This record gives sequence, structure tokens and C-alpha cells, in this order.
Amino acid sequence: MNATAPVAPPLGEPVDPTPRPLPARIPHRGRSVDLEPLHTRHAEDLFRASQSPGADPSWAYLGYGPFADADAMRRHVAAFAAQHDPMAFAVRPHRTGTADGWLTLMEIHPADSDIEIGHIWFSPRMQRSRAATEAMFLLMRHAMDDLGYRRLTWKCHAMNAPSRAAAARLGFRYEGTLRAVKVIKSRLRDTAWFSILEDEWPARRDAIAAWLDDSNWTPGGAPKSSLARVPADPLPWIAAT
Repeated sequence: MNATAPVAPPLGEPVDPTPRPLPARIPHRGRSVDLEPLHTRHAEDLFRASQSPGADPSWAYLGYGPFADADAMRRHVAAFAAQHDPMAFAVRPHRTGTADGWLTLMEIHPADSDIEIGHIWFSPRMQRSRAATEAMFLLMRHAMDDLGYRRLTWKCHAMNAPSRAAAARLGFRYEGTLRAVKVIKSRLRDTAWFSILEDEWPARRDAIAAWLDDSNWTPGGAPKSSLARVPADPLPWIAAT
């Protein structure tokens, strides 16, 4: 009687295990916005931007802010700019010429080829603008095309409907929600996770690039076509509170 051959356990797809490069503190130039490595010289602009009407709700889901005065903002920016992970960039829209927000590359795992875009704060005058979309796209493209990461992630408070909408609009796919995983400002947070993988990226990149292209914009600054959302979040979206 022949012995049964051992069955190999199922394993993941083989990949190139070469670690990806770490991102560098370099500027990124776009059609409507520039990204600059965050520095204390941006603090004055950022504090003024944070005083714009309607700015307070923009801090609701972040672990910091709003800031009581310019000194508090400067201290935060100084500490934030000194970190490598997250690596923060100030966002300077061409329309205003001032630093109106920030965003980061974070949770950087070169050996796993996994990186996240997060810590996104845009002042009200920058929200839902061409510059806001391009700012995120510049870092997404840098991570996936320039550095060659295999997986790009996005996570947010599960009740943050605007962030979930932004993730879907940019082409991130919903992966699931970790329940009661963090405490933010003395409140429990469920965290929703999204991702774009390397084989999905070219279609996402081309769609965003086409939307940002000058040919898609009227002389009055309105897009001629929308950037379609990916219908990949199976859960009802929870209204922000």
C-alpha cells in the first residue's frame, strides 16, 4: 500500500522580496499644487488656514487639533516635521500661494512593499478642490510609480463619511473595519481600511490623471467630467457626527 504524499499547505503568490526604497524629503510639483517637506516656516500659513470659517469640524477625526494659537500650531508642526514615519508634506495650492494643509506617507514597510497615505488635513478653502485631489495623487504616484510599492493603503475613522468618499473616489477598495481599535480624543474609534494593489494602480492612476488634465477643466475652473467612485464599499456609509 502506497503512503499518501504530503499535501503542501496553501501559500500566497510568490513575489519579488526586494525591499522598496524609503521615501525622501523632496518637493513634488503639480499643475495646481506643490508639496513641500513640512517645516516650521509653514506654521504661520497653516495656523491662518486653520482659522478659516468652518475649519473646526476638519479636526474631528484627527488625533490633534484644533490649535488654540499660533505657538501651539508651531509646536505641532515642529514635532510633526521631525518624524520620518509619518513623513509630512505641506500643501501649497497655486491659487493661494500659501500652505493650506498637510498630508503624509506613513506606516512605511519597505520589506513588505506596503505604504499608506494619511494624516490628511486640508483647510476649508482647499477641500473638494482640484488642488486637494492632486495633492493626494502626487504622493500616491510617488509611492507606486517612483518607489515601486506593491500596496497602498488608506484608513480612517469608520464614521468619517467624507474620508470614505474620498477613498472610493480615488479608487481604493474597502477591506473591512477593525472595531474599537483606537482611542482618539477619549472616544472609541472603529477604523475602516482601504487599499490599492499594484495591478489595480495603472487604471486608478490613469483615471485620476485624466480628471486632473487641463483639458478636463473649463476656463472658470470647473471639471467637465467627474472622477467616478469605485463601488467597492459594501457597507452603508455612516453619516459623520
